[in-house]
Amino acid sequence: MASPSQQLPPGWTAEWDPASQRYLFIQASTGRSQWEIPTPPAQPIDHAPSVSPPPSTTHHGRRRQYAAGQTQAYYGAGDALGDQYGALGVPQQQQPAATTQLFTPGLAAEGGFAGQQQVPQASYYAPQQEPQYINAPGFGQEPTYHPPNAPIHHLTDQFGQMGMGQKPLNLTTTNLLTSPPDPRELVRPPPEIRLPANACITTSPYANADPSYQRCTVNAIPTTSSMLNKSKIPLGLVITPYRTLKEGEPPVPVVTDTVIARCRRCRTYINPYVQFIDNGNRWRCCMCSMSNEVPQLFDWDQIRNQPGDRWARDELNHSVVEFVAPTEYMVRPPQPAVYVILIDVSHTAVQSGMVATATRTILENLDRIPNEDERTKVAIIAYDISLYFFSMPPGTTESTMLVVSDVDDVFLPKPTDLLINLTEARQSLESLLGRINDMFQDNHTVGSAMGPALQAGFKLMAPIGGKIMVLSSSLPNIGAGSLKNREDLKILGTSKESGLLQAASPFYKTFAIECSRAQVSVDMFLFSAAYQDVASLACLPHYTSGQTYFYPAFNAARSEDAIKFAHEFGEVLAMPIMLEAVMRVRASKGLRMASFHGNFFVRSTDLLAMPAVPTDQSYAIEIQIEDTLTQPFVVMQTAVLHTTCHGERRIRVITLALPTTSSLTEVFASADQVAITTLLANKAVERSLTHKLEDARDAVHQRLVEILSSYKSSMTSAGAGANAQLAISENLRMLPVLVLGLLKNVGIRQSAQIPPDLRAYAQALLTTLPSQTLIPYIHPTFFSLHNMAPEAGTVGEQGVILPTPLPLTSERLERHGLYLIEDGQTIFLWIGRDAVPQLVMDVFNLPNYEVLRGGKTTLPVLDNDFSQRVNAIIQKTREMRRGVYYPHLYVVKEDGEPPLRLWALSCLIQDRADVLPSYQQFIGQLKDKVNGANNY
Repeated sequence: MASPSQQLPPGWTAEWDPASQRYLFIQASTGRSQWEIPTPPAQPIDHAPSVSPPPSTTHHGRRRQYAAGQTQAYYGAGDALGDQYGALGVPQQQQPAATTQLFTPGLAAEGGFAGQQQVPQASYYAPQQEPQYINAPGFGQEPTYHPPNAPIHHLTDQFGQMGMGQKPLNLTTTNLLTSPPDPRELVRPPPEIRLPANACITTSPYANADPSYQRCTVNAIPTTSSMLNKSKIPLGLVITPYRTLKEGEPPVPVVTDTVIARCRRCRTYINPYVQFIDNGNRWRCCMCSMSNEVPQLFDWDQIRNQPGDRWARDELNHSVVEFVAPTEYMVRPPQPAVYVILIDVSHTAVQSGMVATATRTILENLDRIPNEDERTKVAIIAYDISLYFFSMPPGTTESTMLVVSDVDDVFLPKPTDLLINLTEARQSLESLLGRINDMFQDNHTVGSAMGPALQAGFKLMAPIGGKIMVLSSSLPNIGAGSLKNREDLKILGTSKESGLLQAASPFYKTFAIECSRAQVSVDMFLFSAAYQDVASLACLPHYTSGQTYFYPAFNAARSEDAIKFAHEFGEVLAMPIMLEAVMRVRASKGLRMASFHGNFFVRSTDLLAMPAVPTDQSYAIEIQIEDTLTQPFVVMQTAVLHTTCHGERRIRVITLALPTTSSLTEVFASADQVAITTLLANKAVERSLTHKLEDARDAVHQRLVEILSSYKSSMTSAGAGANAQLAISENLRMLPVLVLGLLKNVGIRQSAQIPPDLRAYAQALLTTLPSQTLIPYIHPTFFSLHNMAPEAGTVGEQGVILPTPLPLTSERLERHGLYLIEDGQTIFLWIGRDAVPQLVMDVFNLPNYEVLRGGKTTLPVLDNDFSQRVNAIIQKTREMRRGVYYPHLYVVKEDGEPPLRLWALSCLIQDRADVLPSYQQFIGQLKDKVNGANNY
C-alpha cells in the first residue's frame, strides 16, 4: 500500500502501524494522533485578535463602566477557555498549541497555561464586548459566541453518524498535556448509544433509559471479560430510580390495567427490545431468548372495553414505566405512610433554636406531607435523658405528655393515640407543635437518649413500617447506642484515621437491619457544635435507605441557618417517598451484578431492601462479564417493587439497552466519564472503610493510571514505549480532573486537619448523590460575575442564563473581580481587595470594600440591574439541581479570614494545596507513571 503522505494537509505525517496494519496520522506541531485521514481546515473567519484591544473612547450609556484606573492583566484578555466553543456550545476544531511548556495553577507566570491557549485560537474569537466592573477597559470580557464556519464538516461527520448506518463511534485522541479541562464538557450527554438496526420494536425517542435514571460506564459493552480487563475501565451502572421531575419533563407513564408480561425464565419485564414471534402471539425475551406467550388482555383496552393498539402500550415505547401491581405482588395490603419524628429537647437543642425551627417547619408543612388517601399517620417523641410521648386524641385540641424515665427497658406508655391519623387529629397536632418549644424552654438537662428514643419509635411503627426522622443536637450518651467522644487529633491523617469513619457501636448496624426487616427507614438530622460521631449515626440511614443531613454549629439566631434547615426539612417532609421497596437489577445472559453501593440492605444475593426510597438518591452497581457475549446488544433492567405514599402497590421498571462490541476502540469511544467517576467515588468510600483512606486514594489513582496506560498501549502508535504525550480519548478528557477532584474531596482527601464528622458526612454524600449533583460536589462550578456577558443573569428560553464556567484555578481570580464558586452544598461569593466602590455598592449596598464583612450571609436584592442578575444566578444555582439541599452563601474577601479563604480556595481543585498537586503536576505524575508502567 502506497503512503498517503502526499495527500495530507501541511503539518501531518503518516506512519505505518504494524500492530493494526494501517496508517496512523500524526500532527507534528502537537503530537496529536488519529486513525482517520485528516482533512485540510477551511479558512477561519477573520475575527478580532486575542489580545486586549486599546481602550475605547466611547461607551454605551446604559452600561456602567467601573474603571478605577489601569490594571496590568495577568495574561491576555482573550485567553478564556470558553472561546474554543461556538454559540451552541459545540466543540470546535482543536488548534495546535504554540508551546508545550507546562504551568503550575495558582502562579500567574508570564507565558503560562493561558498563554499557550491564546495565539493559536485568535482566529476563532468574536468581536470583543464592552465589560462591566473592571479596572482596565477591554480587560477580561467574554466575547459573544458566533459559531465559526471552519470546522462544520467535522460536526457533520460526527452528527451524521448518529443512528445512521450503525457506523462505529469515532475515536478522537487528545493529548492531556496540551488540552486543558473545559468544565462545559461535564454537562454534555454521554457518548451516543448506537444500537444495531431493528434492535428496538419502536421508534419512540423514550425507548432507551435517560442517563438521569440509569447510565453505564461504557455505552458499548465488550464481548469478553478479557477485553474489559484490557481497557481497565470499570463496568458498572449508576441508577437513580426515583429522580424528581423538573418543569416541562414528561412524567413516568403508568400502566394501570395490571396486565404485566414477564419472561417465564428470567422474569424480565416486557420492554421495547423484545421480539414478537408466531404472528404476535408470543414474544422472545431480549435477555435469555425464552419464548413467552403474550397475555390475553395485552391487546385489550380495559378503559374503553374494546380491542386496543398493542403498539401504543407504554411498556413497548418507554424505557421508564410504572405498572400498577396486582395482588400477587403484595405480601400484605399496601400500608399507609407513617412518620415518627424524634426531637432532641436537651438544653443544647433548645438554646440553639433547633426545636423551635423544627416544630415551626413541621407545622408549616403539614399540608405538604403526602396524605392523598387520608391514611397518613404521625407521631412526635421528644427526648433528652428521658422520653416524652404525646397522646393526641382525635377531635380535640388537647394533648397529654407522658414521660418514660426508664430508658434501659423502653416501653410504650399508652397503646393508642400516640401514633395518630394526620387528618383526624390535625387540631391537636397543630396545638402540640405550637407548644413544644415553650414546654422545654427552661430545660437545663444535658444528655441524649437517642438510642432508646429510636427503640420507642420502632415499637410504635414496627407493625406498619414507615420513616423515622431523628433530630439530634448532641452525642448520644444514655442507654442503647450510647457513644463516647473518640475524636483524636493525633490520629488524623494517619493510617488509623479510617477507624473513626466506622461505627463505634454495633447497635447502629444491628438496629438498622432490624428496622429494614420491619420496613422502617431512618433519616438523621444532626446539629451539634461539638463531636457527634456522624460515622456511627449515618449507619442507620445507610442500611435503611435513608439520608443523613448535617448542620454543624447550628444556630437559628442566624437566619441563614434557620432558612437552610427549614427548607431541607420541609422538602424531606413533603417528599413523595416509596415505601416497602425491593430492587433487583437483571441483565442479559453473560452479565452478572457483582457488588452494590448505596443506602440499602442486601437481603439476598441481588435483592436490595429499601424500606422507604427517597427521591434523587443514587445507587451504583458493579457488573462482571461471566461468559462471552454473543448477542449484538445487551439489556439491563432495574425493577423496583414499592408502595406509593398514597397506598398503591407499583413496580417501576427502567430498561437500558447497549450494543456489544469486539473493538477496544469502541469501548474507549463509548466510555462515560461521569458514570466512571460516580462509580469510583462509591468504591473509594467503601475501600476507605474496609481498608484505609490511603488505600482508597491509591486505588482510585491506580485505576486512572491503568486506563491511561491501556489507552496508550492499545490506541496510540507509542505502544509500550515511552511517549512525550499523555493520550486519552476526547470523551474521557475530563476524567483526570474529576479524579483529582475526588482525591481532593473532604471525604478521602489526605489531610490531618479534617474533623471526622465532616469527613463522614462527605462520604455519605459521595455514596448517595446522583451524578448530576455529585459531579459539581467533586468538580465545583466557578463563574466570573463582574465581567459576565450581558445576557448572564437574565431570563432566556431555558430560564435564567448562567455565565460561562471557568477552569478551577486561582489564575482566573483578579483583584478587582467578583466570582461565584459553588459545589452544590455551599456557595462562595469571592470579592477581590481592589473591587471598585461602585461594584460593592451595587451588590452589597455598602460604600466600599473595607466595610464589607465576610462570612455567612443573605445577599440583598437592590434596585439595580447587576444586583438582580447576581441574585438570579444564585437563585438558579440553588434550584437547578435535583435534591433537597439549600446551599449556604458565604462572602469571602480576598484578605479576609484565612479559614474561610482556604475553604473557598480548596474548591479550585486545579491549584496546588498542601501536599496535593496542581492539575498540571498531577498530569505530569500520571505521564511519568504511564511511561514507567510500560518500561518494566
